[in-house]
Amino acid sequence: MSETHKAGFVSIVGKPNVGKSTLMNKLVGENLSIITFKAQTTRHRIMGILSGDDFQIVYSDTPGLLEPKYELQKKMMTYVQVSLEDADLVLLVVELGEKYDPTLFERLKHIKSPIFLVINKIDLAKGSQLDDKITYWKRQLDPKAIIPVSAISGENVDQLLQEIIKQLPEHPAFYPKDDITDKNERFFASEIIREKIFLNYEQEIPYSTEVSIEEFKEAENIIKIRAIIYVERDSQKGIIIGKAGASLKKVGIEARKDLEDFFSKKVFLETHVKVADNWRKQKQSLKQFGYTD
Repeated sequence: MSETHKAGFVSIVGKPNVGKSTLMNKLVGENLSIITFKAQTTRHRIMGILSGDDFQIVYSDTPGLLEPKYELQKKMMTYVQVSLEDADLVLLVVELGEKYDPTLFERLKHIKSPIFLVINKIDLAKGSQLDDKITYWKRQLDPKAIIPVSAISGENVDQLLQEIIKQLPEHPAFYPKDDITDKNERFFASEIIREKIFLNYEQEIPYSTEVSIEEFKEAENIIKIRAIIYVERDSQKGIIIGKAGASLKKVGIEARKDLEDFFSKKVFLETHVKVADNWRKQKQSLKQFGYTD
């Protein structure tokens, strides 16, 4: 083992849908953050911990930067702000065609931590597009480094990892070396079910939905999970359940398969749907659903 040990907090920020969660999962080597093609899938600050003999990186996958319109989005932006304040290094993820957005990126000019600009989705680059983008971002932000990657294919992700390790301060590990996240099993169960809702329903339904795990009982050969899917209105409840319960059944089947893969154990999943009026706009409801400071 090396004489010196490095450890630090690395905050992954950027607009919705630029590939932050895909990148963290690739860097950590575990599917910790749920991923869908819809913006604002990530609502919490999710830590992914990568440990080696002489280093520990504590990544924070954060909600996409936006101008908040209601209480849930305000809480999401608080998570981003807190992760920036903690960070030893910030990974600002932009996608290939993205332009500098002063309303969202101005806050990054005031943080003291170094910034790596990560240009994602380089597998889509044509001609001199990537070189042009590197020049463009140097002018706009002048980050510590610009590292182009493809989070989905893994291209250049190892190079990014090496640059992150170089940047870490000398420090003992913050967490036990076999930890991979700070979240508990109930959190991941609710996220996996929520992912299936994002993938199976359109328009406002996924955004109006929250999943609460009422029961998580682990026996030797099986985990029994009872989940409540909350929506904001009665009409949404009908859509979630579907004709003769078909839509909810499909979500349950897909979620159970992923839960079994995640926990490496047989899962019995029971789902119910309830209404929590306008929960996204109510501070008390958000607190009950785990959106704490």
